[in-house]
Amino acid sequence: MQFIKKEMICIPNRGFFCFLYRKLHYKVTIHTSERVNATTFNNVYIKLVGTDGKSKRQWLKGFRGPLSFIGGYESTFDVSCPVSIGKLYLIELDKQQLLLAPGDAWFPAKVEVKSPEGDDYIFPIYRWITGSEVQRFREGTALRVFDDSHHLGEYARKQELIQREKDYRWDVYQEGIPHNMKADSPLSLPAEVRFSFTKTTEFAFTAASGLADLQLSGLAESKEKWTDMDSIGGVLTTKRTDISDYVQENWKDDAFFGYQYLNGVNPMLIRRCSALPENFPVTDDMVFLRGGACLAEEIQKGNIFLSDYKLLDGLQGNIINGKKQYLMAPLVLLHKTPDDKMMPIAIQLKQTPAKDNPIFLPTDSEYDWLIAKIFVRSAEFSEHQLNVHLLRTHLLAEVFAVALLRNIPMVHPLYKLLKPHTRYTLQINNLARLLLISETGVFTKFAASGGEDMIEILKRSLSSITYSSLCIPENIAERGLEAVPNFYYRDDGLKLWDILHRFVHGVLSHYYKSDGEVQKDSELQKWISDIFEQGFLSQACTGVPQSFTTVAEMVKFVTMVIFTGSVQHAAVNSGQYDYGGWMPNMPLSLQLPPPTTKGTTSEATMLQTFPDVNTTAQGMSTVWLLSKQSSDFVPLGQYPEDHFSEKIPCELIKDFQGELEILSSVIEVRNKSLEVPYTYLDPTALENSVAI
Repeated sequence: MQFIKKEMICIPNRGFFCFLYRKLHYKVTIHTSERVNATTFNNVYIKLVGTDGKSKRQWLKGFRGPLSFIGGYESTFDVSCPVSIGKLYLIELDKQQLLLAPGDAWFPAKVEVKSPEGDDYIFPIYRWITGSEVQRFREGTALRVFDDSHHLGEYARKQELIQREKDYRWDVYQEGIPHNMKADSPLSLPAEVRFSFTKTTEFAFTAASGLADLQLSGLAESKEKWTDMDSIGGVLTTKRTDISDYVQENWKDDAFFGYQYLNGVNPMLIRRCSALPENFPVTDDMVFLRGGACLAEEIQKGNIFLSDYKLLDGLQGNIINGKKQYLMAPLVLLHKTPDDKMMPIAIQLKQTPAKDNPIFLPTDSEYDWLIAKIFVRSAEFSEHQLNVHLLRTHLLAEVFAVALLRNIPMVHPLYKLLKPHTRYTLQINNLARLLLISETGVFTKFAASGGEDMIEILKRSLSSITYSSLCIPENIAERGLEAVPNFYYRDDGLKLWDILHRFVHGVLSHYYKSDGEVQKDSELQKWISDIFEQGFLSQACTGVPQSFTTVAEMVKFVTMVIFTGSVQHAAVNSGQYDYGGWMPNMPLSLQLPPPTTKGTTSEATMLQTFPDVNTTAQGMSTVWLLSKQSSDFVPLGQYPEDHFSEKIPCELIKDFQGELEILSSVIEVRNKSLEVPYTYLDPTALENSVAI
């Protein structure tokens, strides 16, 4: 054997040399990650544990000496045993601080071992080792709980989950909303889920310099009102995008107003109107429909659509700069015209019809109609940020991640599949609670829906959520939007769902051959149970499964989890500065009530209604930060960490990447012909996880 050496031992009382025993040699290769600060100069020790025994704990001394564990390098060592230890099950790693030298964190990527028998073993690690405690890592072959019958595997699995339950604890930020990871600050999070050095540095710089980057530093303290539109336009000069320019030029246009319901940052509200709501008494003599048809006929044909902001009804409105703010709960009626445009035809700004709650129409005066649309767009800001963005992507993604880390060990196929889709989620949400929605957070202080209203909206949002609304094929069908033209969120999103579903089905059906195997996987069942209880607060009315009974049910749910944290988050996050950088298109607050009669609004009234200068500056800075991609961004389908080692999952990953590449090319070609390109769901532009 290549790695078996004869050792000659001298026995003095016999006066001769003899071959007394053979030592078996294991070739151990340590790969240290390339990430910043992954290097350690501490002494590293390893122990190999197999079915028939274990090696002694051995100090890994290489020819590079203290440089053996530099980031991006691999070092090979010889570990010897007097007898074979059988099939390798796990390794134990620890590092010890050198005398008079500082301790340092180490980020090994993986360990490869070649046994004397010629077998190759890979141990994925991909985590920080910070202290001197012994860390155990399993061989990379994915094993479900009932596959792990050897006592070594059972013990290691149990100990890992005991520690994870201590490291990842549930907490209640506010009653009535999804529970979250207990952590006082980013530094109190386990090292393995924190930002990288690169991400930390860039995020801190962007957050600190946002106002300066946008040349808003001098405006951040001004509590004055805007005096003219040119002044507002003057602040959108240094950080511009093609779409923000387009928005600034076209924000008053009815066709663009309607377009944003399909391809703006909130494509989740509009639905086909099968009957007018009783509280929205629009009549034929009010509206003018292109083509000469009446309202009832167009409803019958499926050409009338409704956006209802009832979630915001009855809220009080925040106090900003000592002044009451106003948040409406509008109803918006839209018509798909013969030339395939989505045109607003009626707006009612409050839910209850009344004489002082007029229905605004495109035939009204310019500023009556414009102020109605401005109140709608301000309501859109709160609906989008709190329900569609924060609750339905960030908070749910955190629930999925914490449940995974508490209940699923590293060796489980579900962990290997989902871990890349949890990257940075726990820290970005921790920062959101500290910087955006805390008592002193930007959203709390400067949005019309900040403060008590914010928590009430989140509670209402969770109470109204359904499992089907998180699954885009069902969501589109339920809203009656299958045939709406120029709906690029739907087109790209459905294709991505199908690609994801095929990938997830391929991976999970490789490990689960029958429904019975799904049912008896106690770790898998505990994961979904935890999500149902901690994320959806045990509300059966949501339709979220409380357990898995079939392979198909599991595949659909896991597809939704990945889709929510990658595709859906990109759709509702990436365009925030594009569509919100020009404040009049999406005001985070308005400080005059809406008109109660027509004919009373002017440009001066509109300017007085807009948020103050400092509120505008804070809003622009925040959406700039939330739209800025990190340089260590990882696009959907790219897996820098090799958690899977088996042939079939690795092949499925390559197929998945190939399908995404093809879709990216299709989207790129399509966008060349569009006046407003829809890029947010291009696979090259959307991240694997909720990371910003």
